[in-house]
Amino acid sequence: MSPDRSPCGRRRFLEVGSGIAALVATGHSAVASNATQDEDQPDEADYASIYEESIGDVVLVTVPGDEGTPGGLGSGFVLEEGDVVTNHHVVAGTDEVELQFTDEAWRTGEVVGSDVHSDLAVVSVDDVPDVATGLTLSDDDPVVGQEVLALGNPLGLDASISQGIVSGIDRSLPSPTGFAIPAAIQTDAPVNPGNSGGPLISLEGDVLGVVFAGAGQTIGFAIAARLANRVVPALASEGEYEHPYIGVGVDPVGPQVAEANDLEEAGGVQVTEVVPNAPADGVLEPAAETTTIDGELVRTGGDVILAIGDREIPNQDLLSSTLALETSPGETIEIEIVRDGEPGTVELTLASRPDVDAP
Repeated sequence: MSPDRSPCGRRRFLEVGSGIAALVATGHSAVASNATQDEDQPDEADYASIYEESIGDVVLVTVPGDEGTPGGLGSGFVLEEGDVVTNHHVVAGTDEVELQFTDEAWRTGEVVGSDVHSDLAVVSVDDVPDVATGLTLSDDDPVVGQEVLALGNPLGLDASISQGIVSGIDRSLPSPTGFAIPAAIQTDAPVNPGNSGGPLISLEGDVLGVVFAGAGQTIGFAIAARLANRVVPALASEGEYEHPYIGVGVDPVGPQVAEANDLEEAGGVQVTEVVPNAPADGVLEPAAETTTIDGELVRTGGDVILAIGDREIPNQDLLSSTLALETSPGETIEIEIVRDGEPGTVELTLASRPDVDAP
């Protein structure tokens, strides 16, 4: 989700209120619909309490423009350590940003680390206002159906809240780098331009994810705290993060692929490409031939990856998230495969992901 591009300041965006009223009058409300509540669900007072406890840590991130490029805005949030987390795409191309806190205080922040692959960035701030006490990145895995709140500045409307649930987990999102962003959280909490970089929090007030993009009125995505917990400390201390790299392209193994390759059942991922000089080069074998099954062209040969260590790999999303969340460059991993119909294991040592030219 790209930040709103406008040379105007924060207060200018508050003038869109009359336009939003018109949208509501015509039935196009940007406010999340309220689900029927039962006694096990929190009431409005609970939402208000969570909001009051958390909103002081949410900031408006503004990127200064120049004569040729308008400025931009997004959201961010303060961690307990005092740094501000936001999206890479919010602060890309600049070393300094202006931050406004909910008490109207402004601070200049220095972008000390930014990672295009995870779309995360860390901003260092001196003299954080007392209103911000710091949020915590959750160590717990999100659960589908879990209730969540998105905090941020949609369309420049400061200190906003929307409510929804975790609609899906372990999503792989496309990235301009050519590598997927793994382990993403899908939510139906409404998110819009300006929400980028804000926290997606649990009802306990812990950050489950960093809002990344919205694909529609009921589909939004957040970068999982599980990934942020690995990336953010490195960005704060080193200015960069090294992602593990295996160097393969894969496709899912469905019934037709399983039949064509004499597999007992569908599942796993078929290696379709091995990058020259990558860790997988000379270790894994790509499917090099094709056959026709039920009128469909299907790849044959090569390796089918079933597991990494003791972690089963049923699909591409789990391959991406397992590598991202459970391995590191320089680590030697054991991969369970099927090759030419026979099970086996191979070992390879992961490298750091190569540099890419990203917009």
